[in-house]
Amino acid sequence: MKKFEIVKEHKDFDDIIASGKYIKNKYVVIYNKESNFEYPRFGVAVGKKVGHAVTRNKLKRILRMILTNNKKLFKKNHDYIIIGKRSALEVDYSTLENSIKEIISGD
Repeated sequence: MKKFEIVKEHKDFDDIIASGKYIKNKYVVIYNKESNFEYPRFGVAVGKKVGHAVTRNKLKRILRMILTNNKKLFKKNHDYIIIGKRSALEVDYSTLENSIKEIISGD
């Protein structure tokens, strides 16, 4: 992901989560909201319940890689917040990637 494709501001996260639609499955929750940008923007979050910092950062890296490799599947003028669940750590990369692709294609 490039720098301009990242949602960083806490208020933006809160706004997308509060007023956006969401889709979830066993591994992730994806919030999305229409935006004024000509490209999709992404935010990745993992709660403290998932594990300690090393574990959370590993899951965030995996989720960012999946998003980077599958940017074409996301709508251009939307912001997305992807929240990783604890169960995402128990599956391999390809299973997690396929589950995210499945969610996005259904949106």
